[in-house]
Amino acid sequence: MDSWNESCQACETAGGPLTKFSLGKDFFGRPYDRLSPSSDQSPKWYCAPCSIHKNLQRDFRDIRIEFDKLRAGQGSELSKGDEFRRASLRLQEMIAILRGTKQPSPFLSGNDVTLLMERLNTLTMPV
Repeated sequence: MDSWNESCQACETAGGPLTKFSLGKDFFGRPYDRLSPSSDQSPKWYCAPCSIHKNLQRDFRDIRIEFDKLRAGQGSELSKGDEFRRASLRLQEMIAILRGTKQPSPFLSGNDVTLLMERLNTLTMPV
């Protein structure tokens, strides 16, 4: 952990373990690197609850990007039936998690997730 600040960079909670976000895989299993020159140059440190919400935000963003591609007639992971179902389930999980927390998410709006879920439901699921 960086000694510059031992509190969560989202909710500013101090005193607990923090997780660093910089490398990983997106919702569809593709690698991402937030430290690449075209992205964030400094990793962020989050407490456990904010880490969960940061993961939700990342998954939401990935699903939204693929949804936009699908609607535009471009190649999309959501054109695969299994990925479409998985994304729909993940959006439902997001809503349940967001509704089950006492504090609002510092990263994601339940209204945005509901809207994307509704928009996704207007499409015919690929076979």
